[in-house]
Amino acid sequence: MELFDFILHVDQHLLEFIRDYGVWIYAILFLIIFVETGLVVMPFLPGDSLLFAAGALAASTGAMDPWLLGVLLFIAAVLGDTLNYHIGRYIGPRVFEINSRFINKQHLIKTQKFFERHGGKTIIFARFVPFARTFAPFVAGAGSMNYKYFLSYNVIGAFCWIASFITLGYLFGNMPIVKDNFTHLIFGIIFISILPGIIGFIRQKMKRSAAS
Repeated sequence: MELFDFILHVDQHLLEFIRDYGVWIYAILFLIIFVETGLVVMPFLPGDSLLFAAGALAASTGAMDPWLLGVLLFIAAVLGDTLNYHIGRYIGPRVFEINSRFINKQHLIKTQKFFERHGGKTIIFARFVPFARTFAPFVAGAGSMNYKYFLSYNVIGAFCWIASFITLGYLFGNMPIVKDNFTHLIFGIIFISILPGIIGFIRQKMKRSAAS
């Protein structure tokens, strides 16, 4: 419940962090983004809403430099995916046969199927989809994707993800209608983020029904 409250009221919690820790807010945000993208067992951290809120607070409080914030979180995102890739590469294909309570096997298999359809572009697309952005680099490593190709997609995806959400937050996060309905906006961001997964699930169900 505490995590759910943090996600829904991420702007308020970040403001508290800024007041309590000052310049260390950069390190806190860096760590959150790095852990969400770098550890396959931590896919539930609020990346999208966190970036939007950080951009909004950078504009409203002046406590964070948006350029420095963007650069640091871009590095965190690239390093996180790189770590996740190497963890997947170390474990290898046998990860799909391992039953572990720490790794959601269903998410792994779905991400693998997405890879089969879209190839390396999955690394870019997955940045904007919760859970998928944590599992995609892991699956890429487990599937022995060429590291140079992975790194190029990783850098492009990280830049698009970080730049888009921080910029949107910086430009629109402090509009009265946005500030007054921030919780609803977070719900909207979450819904839009998981919408591709919902559509894919419905299509899969429809195909199974048609086949039977």
